[in-house]
Amino acid sequence: MNNSLGINKPKKKIKVVVAMSGGVDSSVAAGLMKEEGYDVTGITLKLYDDAKTSKEGRQCCAGQDILDAKRVSEQLNIKHEILYYQQKFKKEVIDSFIDSYTSGETPIPCVQCNQTVKFRDLFKYSKDLKADVLVTGHYIKRIQTNGKSSMYRAKDFSRDQSYFLFSTTQEQLDFLRFPLGDIEKSETRNIAKKLNLNVSEKPDSQDICFVPNGDYSSVIKKFRPESFKSGKIIDIKGNVIGQHDGIINYTIGQRRGIKIADKEPLYVIKIDNNKNSIIVGPKEALKINKVILRELNILGSIDELKKEIKIKVRSTGKLLRAKVKLNSNNAEVNIIDGENGISPGQACVFYLNDSTGDKVLGGGWIDRTFNKNLST
Repeated sequence: MNNSLGINKPKKKIKVVVAMSGGVDSSVAAGLMKEEGYDVTGITLKLYDDAKTSKEGRQCCAGQDILDAKRVSEQLNIKHEILYYQQKFKKEVIDSFIDSYTSGETPIPCVQCNQTVKFRDLFKYSKDLKADVLVTGHYIKRIQTNGKSSMYRAKDFSRDQSYFLFSTTQEQLDFLRFPLGDIEKSETRNIAKKLNLNVSEKPDSQDICFVPNGDYSSVIKKFRPESFKSGKIIDIKGNVIGQHDGIINYTIGQRRGIKIADKEPLYVIKIDNNKNSIIVGPKEALKINKVILRELNILGSIDELKKEIKIKVRSTGKLLRAKVKLNSNNAEVNIIDGENGISPGQACVFYLNDSTGDKVLGGGWIDRTFNKNLST
């Protein structure tokens, strides 16, 4: 089996679908597959029609990105298709984001996108094409042992995207391949230059694709203008100390913009959607020691999850020591050292360090958080 994909076929007969966003990472992934001699088809998803970009940031899946993906495919001499998934994306990602945000949560639409239109719908389409594998430009390791695939953090921790892929199913993981998991980002750009790809110097995506300049409130205002309803700001003792101009303008842990003078800095501790109120308090009230998760996806074994593991509660956050208790339809996670500013709507991802690296055991969505002062 003389190939990097672990498929027992001649390379020319191995059909590879590459998810091509138009950025340097997915373009290099496609280039590596072509260089190795596989039968490669690039597929780009058109996910939304409002493709505004700005000088301050870059977004993925915009109009220019689709053109870039097409040009790279022509340069590599591979087949290229565009799938028009705008309605799917609006329903599964944008509407879900808005529902979560207006209910006082802090959603992560990139996970929802991977979970639905990319790894569910594109997965199915790739299967319909009789592809052997689906390749993406994510920085993640996939290691197969005794016929079972496991997910690990990428070699380049600064680029690791395992947090965003915790909801990948075992069936999907068996079918997926991630050729960039063992290389540094700088090496990716060097490969792009060697392949003479027009995207070799293209900036990375920064904003959520449908949120220009990271301005969440503008998106909410467009779809749910009624969300901008004023309400009470309450301290942790239950006293009304001010008024807010809409809960969607606040996130857990926020300090700026509360506009209330106090002897100590005030932080947003809780957002109560039912009462349309914001609870604020001192920094120590942000410390969370326990979270309840919903919609679990388990990739590891029950025995592994019985150990002391590590978790992540935000994509750029550090690994935290924790113990997990699985229940029939949720999980209770006790964070041994505690962590500040955890919000419902975020993901909690499980890791266990073994001889290979940091293995992803799955995770879930944070439904409730608990600290000494109040539960949210």
